[in-house]
Amino acid sequence: MTGGALLVVGDVVTDVVVRHGSALVHGTDTPARISTLPGGAGANVACWATRSGCRDVRLLARAGADSADWHRGALERAGVRPLLAVDEETPTGTVVALVDSSAERTFLTDGGAVLRLSPDDWSPSLLDGVTRLHVSGYLLFAATSRATALLAMREAGRRGVPVSVDPASAGFLAGLGAGVFLDLVEGVDLLLPNADEARELTGLPEPADAAAKLSRHAGRVVVTLGDRGALLAAGGTVAVRVPAPDVRDPVDSTGAGDAFTGGFLAALLAGADDATATAAGCRAGAEAVATVGGRPV
Repeated sequence: MTGGALLVVGDVVTDVVVRHGSALVHGTDTPARISTLPGGAGANVACWATRSGCRDVRLLARAGADSADWHRGALERAGVRPLLAVDEETPTGTVVALVDSSAERTFLTDGGAVLRLSPDDWSPSLLDGVTRLHVSGYLLFAATSRATALLAMREAGRRGVPVSVDPASAGFLAGLGAGVFLDLVEGVDLLLPNADEARELTGLPEPADAAAKLSRHAGRVVVTLGDRGALLAAGGTVAVRVPAPDVRDPVDSTGAGDAFTGGFLAALLAGADDATATAAGCRAGAEAVATVGGRPV
């Protein structure tokens, strides 16, 4: 199914990106460069999809009244149509991303308003004109937002709209349980874990084996491998392997997986085959690693 709109049901958060060249020193100061930027896995995917050529990208998310206008403006400037529910009681979620000298990131996450995305924020009319739904897995880790995500997925299934899900976090998956998560996403068109998430979901150490196993739960599974590219499996078999482009000066891996997803989905909506879409995702991911924060600049 090509053309039409991409609807992302996900999260918008405020990212505090802390780049420290030396190891953190407990109990005292560590020099760092600190940036406060708009983020959130779902919002990042939406922005990268727009950057990758998708002309109609919509984002349903929940933000606190403290910063909803700021986030709405950032999304609009990126070309995304923001469908933001404003929470008057709970502030926007915040993520502190600790980025070391190798550009690897570690997250400290306060979900805030993200986890309060409510079924009342959803309407079936949000799928009007939509040819693909993408759900951020972060929503599946709390009862209220999970109910909303599942409502959107059910309605998409009823309309024949393909659904993709990003498992989002190996740490949160461990808390929820792999079996529970897989039951929630059984039968989706596309699952997009990174290598750590794929291992958590299957117990298999090799990403190719994990992808093959997961592709019995979803139509297709793409496992991102960082600087080793990505692989795609379907029907229990790895069908596509794509290397990552070289990145001369990586600065921050925050949002690299989101960039891959945005690039991949934009390519699918433009009619690309799986191999071409995977390559497009890898190019977007490489661009993200050379950028501070989770959004295109």
